Amino acid sequence: MEDDCRPLLSSEQPVEGYSHRGSTDSLDFKAKRPFHVEPRNIVDDDPQERVSAEAAILNSRVHYYGRLTNSSDRLLSPPNHVIPGPEEIYIYSPLGTAFKVTGTDPSSKNPSIITIFAIWNTMMGTSILSIPWGIKQAGFTLGILILIFTGLLMLYCCYIVLKSPKAIHFSATLLQLRSTRQLSVTYVDTSDWEFPDVCRYYFGKFGQWSSLVFSMVSLIGAMVVYWVLMSNFLYNTGQFIYNYAHNASVSNSQFGTNGSDKVICPYPNTDPGGNVTIVALYLGNSANDTSDVSTFEHWWSKTNTVPFYLVILLLPLLCFRSASFFARFTFLGTISVIYLIALVTLKAVRLGFHLEFHWFDPSQFYVPEFRLLFPQLTGVLTLAFFIHNCIITLMKSNRHQENNVRDLSVAYLLVGLTYLYVGVLIFVAFPSPPLSKDCIEPNFLDNFPSSDVMVFVARTFLLFQMITVYPLLGYLVRVQMMGQIFGNHYPSFFHVLALNVLIVGAGVLIAKFYPNIGSIIRFSGATCGLALVFVFPALVHMISLRRQGLLRWPSVLFHSFLILLGVANLLAQFFM
Repeated sequence: MEDDCRPLLSSEQPVEGYSHRGSTDSLDFKAKRPFHVEPRNIVDDDPQERVSAEAAILNSRVHYYGRLTNSSDRLLSPPNHVIPGPEEIYIYSPLGTAFKVTGTDPSSKNPSIITIFAIWNTMMGTSILSIPWGIKQAGFTLGILILIFTGLLMLYCCYIVLKSPKAIHFSATLLQLRSTRQLSVTYVDTSDWEFPDVCRYYFGKFGQWSSLVFSMVSLIGAMVVYWVLMSNFLYNTGQFIYNYAHNASVSNSQFGTNGSDKVICPYPNTDPGGNVTIVALYLGNSANDTSDVSTFEHWWSKTNTVPFYLVILLLPLLCFRSASFFARFTFLGTISVIYLIALVTLKAVRLGFHLEFHWFDPSQFYVPEFRLLFPQLTGVLTLAFFIHNCIITLMKSNRHQENNVRDLSVAYLLVGLTYLYVGVLIFVAFPSPPLSKDCIEPNFLDNFPSSDVMVFVARTFLLFQMITVYPLLGYLVRVQMMGQIFGNHYPSFFHVLALNVLIVGAGVLIAKFYPNIGSIIRFSGATCGLALVFVFPALVHMISLRRQGLLRWPSVLFHSFLILLGVANLLAQFFM
């Protein structure tokens, strides 16, 4: 009888039995909040699935009883027969769609090793191509120290984000104890919350919308970087095919090394006012083929034509109503990263190590170990280690929730080691002399000629992977933005087309006028990191501790220092 009289519709639940409630896999229906879902919001394998009329009736009954739960008469609480069965219970995803609860089968959860590599695979993105450039900008020794330090800071802030929903339980419980001093304590149900929900809880609408805006910055920034890289990879792939078909070769006058593993310096003059060496192509057949080369270069330009060719392919893909087809190709990201690691290892073995330590003074071929340009690396690393906007979702699939902190730490360790491995090997293997370390490009693949077969394979892999991932990023932007503004992630074809044209237009403009992925990554990383990595997690943690009566001055100073670091990281990007 006690269970029959307990209110079910309140957003606050009794503390007793807490460990068995608040999880979508624990189908204790008396601890759930059942509701009716409109058919257009249902996500399932069967697109024709519809909610039965009985479910709608049950939903009305539950809402009717819910309006009576504030009454002092406990008999007005909804009885058990009003609660929908398992087939009628849905939960909302962070993107506003609804998923059916399938059951309590523990096999649907992932073991720790799968969770760890899922985080590793999600974090491994285009930033890995800019890590060697970032180390060069900071200096070899300082770059390694900054990479380790930034990784630890990002791990700690990610830990705060991961724990933030549960911290609301305890702070609400303590507040209730202090105000009522009763044994029956209530807490806020945050089992399905994401970090934007936490921000809304603490900061109201401002927290919700600001977290959405900064999340959009990270997503759109990634899409712009993807467009620049896809233009680069498509251009070099076409260049390789043209050279092979016409027996063309790169001129020996090109600024680079000789031998089987050629390394080039596309822009050897680091003085912005100086002249830039242009790569020339020479054909082995006849001088009359020069006009063919000119025609090809006119229609196949990295900045003038190729970015526009991508519009024909990718703009229609962005307008797809569902992105489930492209999600099947996400495994290509893992293959691409593994191939990049193998490529870097083989190139380092063949080129050997070229390293000298010049602590503060530059030399002709080497950069100082400590450089004032180090904020460029911190901006890149802020995006490279960024996973804070989806870590709660990833960790919900972990089979052993008590190991979440350990698994998150191991994943960050693997990511940091991967970045260190690629960044350090490319930096030390870069042939100096005859080339200067300052020649390392923001995309280190640009330091290898288009005629390099192994690099051609890497570019082709990455190109195909990005073509499949780009619509997924566009889908996330559309769902979050349209869902917040119109309450529907696909309000109409013209709404979606207008949004996609703006996103694609931004990518085309950047690829044409400023195709520097290092700068794009560091600006977008520092911008989104300011709110979602440093400011909001630190403020949420301090407010939670204050409500529990556990906030102390050392904690205030440390987390205030984190906020200042985030602000300084963003401001410094404008002075580099």
